[in-house]
Amino acid sequence: MKNRDIVIIALQSWDFEIGSNARNIARELSHHNRVMYVNPPLDRITRIRKRNDEKTQRFLKVIRKENDGLREVEPNIWNLTPDFISESVNWISSPGIYDRINLHNNRKFATSISNATKKLGFTNIILFNDNLMFGGLYLKQLLHPDIYCYYIRDYLIVQPYFARHGKRLEPEIIKSSDVIVANSTYLQEYAAQYNKNSFYVGQGCEVEMFDEALIKEKPSDLNNIKYPVIGYVGFLTSQRLDIPLLAHIATQKPGWNIVLVGPEDEAFKTSELHQLKNVFFLGKKKPGDLPAYVKYFDVCINPQAVNQLTIGNYPRKIDEYLAMGKPTVATNTKAMEIFAKETYLATTPGEYIQQISKALEENDADLRRRRVETARSHTWKNSVKEITNALENTKSPVHA
Repeated sequence: MKNRDIVIIALQSWDFEIGSNARNIARELSHHNRVMYVNPPLDRITRIRKRNDEKTQRFLKVIRKENDGLREVEPNIWNLTPDFISESVNWISSPGIYDRINLHNNRKFATSISNATKKLGFTNIILFNDNLMFGGLYLKQLLHPDIYCYYIRDYLIVQPYFARHGKRLEPEIIKSSDVIVANSTYLQEYAAQYNKNSFYVGQGCEVEMFDEALIKEKPSDLNNIKYPVIGYVGFLTSQRLDIPLLAHIATQKPGWNIVLVGPEDEAFKTSELHQLKNVFFLGKKKPGDLPAYVKYFDVCINPQAVNQLTIGNYPRKIDEYLAMGKPTVATNTKAMEIFAKETYLATTPGEYIQQISKALEENDADLRRRRVETARSHTWKNSVKEITNALENTKSPVHA
């Protein structure tokens, strides 16, 4: 896709510290198109609670017309900070009252976006909505884009904040969109219930630092841990990981050493795992240090708990493991189907033990090569190619 004008609205601002899918997508699209990335507006509660925050002050300077809210941040990419305060309405339980105020917010948002696109000379706009289900609900009818695309990358409606109105409204925005693109097969199937023009587009992953050749030293806190090492890196939270599963593996296989690298939530801190001699908690590490731990694992695991928070999300951790050629055992979920050939999938604790045993026995150079190739194929370039294919195959309401 070339020479199009694209507006991206997103849950995260352009300068969001830990990065975002939308920003990576914007950068890929900007190679051949003009892109305006729109920050979510400042809401009134944030204005009050974080009035001295640097980001809040930047928004307020735009709202007071002290600064221009539109700036070019990279070649072919402009970032818009909306020049209004959005009313905080999520606490309102009445659907009717909520909808009226949310429409008011959407109208202000649309005006801010429209003024900026006119300033840039954007025409026949593609409006790409990155999961902004409330703030983008009415923008199709208010802005009349050439194509309205809703990008779903998280199953947000199971989270408390989004659940109150999202269970009712996300299906509505999916129905009204011209095309839906999703980063997991589970989310694609969820969207397809409401709009048959829904496509799986994969996920871009930045796995460059997960390269075995870059690791020069073994982390010192692994030196006294005997092999085989069954390892996990990441946030240790009971909302996403299965503590009883880990305990079962450790007690049934006392000759295996379970190494967990990452900060713990309270459930992990107080769990029985800390009483098991073959379970090692190595604590929080700098992101750049994590690949060194993965290199010295015999088998990597993703002992995911199966619940509404986890079942639909794309498992980026798997790409990190595979990028280093590691045999990987993970919980068998819908989102893991795309990794079925390169990983060992398990449903029960017994299957986990069987699959880890198999992974320990049959690791070889050819398997390692295939794992690395799989991980390195999951690029933003490839994901955005699938997105643009979906857009180009969508008949716009203007030109249909």
